[in-house]
Amino acid sequence: MLTVILTIIHVLVCVFMVVVVLLQSGKAADLAGAFGGMGSQTTFGPRGTATALSKATAIAAVLFMVTSLSLAILATRGRGGAGSSILDSTHPKPLSTVPATRKQPLGPAGSVGGGRVGDSGQPGKK
Repeated sequence: MLTVILTIIHVLVCVFMVVVVLLQSGKAADLAGAFGGMGSQTTFGPRGTATALSKATAIAAVLFMVTSLSLAILATRGRGGAGSSILDSTHPKPLSTVPATRKQPLGPAGSVGGGRVGDSGQPGKK
């Protein structure tokens, strides 16, 4: 139940953070910024003041991190501890389906391992 509530809060924080970031104007987004001037931000220096949107972004980022860590901790506890792994629950598969005893392919004259190129397999002939 706690995981469901925390997941809903996490999704709402994510949506809120996306909206707040998209609403913010870029650095020096006014007309003077296009020509290298600082525009209206000269009174407060190059960084400007912290607006309500930048404060909301910082709060949303902190909430996002807290809900992410909380969900990760709850998922680990529900799974059985940090020592378990998804690989521990799977059944081992055989390494190979090839039989243990493989026959070597026969060469051109029926000899094992094959002959040299141009060897007819008969003694004395090339």
